[in-house]
Amino acid sequence: MSKPAAPLKGRAARLARLMPSTGPSTAARTPFVLLVVLLLGGGLITLLLLNSALNEGSFRLSELKRDTTELTDEQQALQRDVDSRSQPDALEKRARELGMVPGGSPAFLNPDGTVRGDPAEATAPPSPSPSPSPTPSTDATPDPDAPAAGTPASAGTSGSPAPSGSVSATGPDPAAAPSAENSPPPTSPGR
Repeated sequence: MSKPAAPLKGRAARLARLMPSTGPSTAARTPFVLLVVLLLGGGLITLLLLNSALNEGSFRLSELKRDTTELTDEQQALQRDVDSRSQPDALEKRARELGMVPGGSPAFLNPDGTVRGDPAEATAPPSPSPSPSPTPSTDATPDPDAPAAGTPASAGTSGSPAPSGSVSATGPDPAAAPSAENSPPPTSPGR
């Protein structure tokens, strides 16, 4: 039969006292190990979710920065357009295209209702003719010394040819009369 186990002596006895036996204490460790594994697993999953949320936020941030850059560029381009159209020369050119003319002398109303200044109607300055003519332009008003429009130029009262500044019998000079093609179209006020 078997012999009872001999008691350990010396170093082996000391090691045996330090090492617990493998009996009922193993069952007490299982919930602790399970808790530690669950905590570590939960921590890793939480870190993974946090990392993916941060990456998603980073992608969204870079997309918003790109959109901001594009919108800033567009805003600057529009501001350049506004600045170029707000220059006095550009405003004058567009006003002339719309048929506007420079204003006359202004008049102001005093608080007592009297008018200060001499108001004048705004008139369009004479537009340059599209093709310069070698002869001097004639005045649209007839010369009192000139013959009537129905009589020939040689049948004047003095018998001499008509002066060069008078209106000829063939009609007014087409270069002196304003043409409808050169006048800008009428526009509604406020537009």
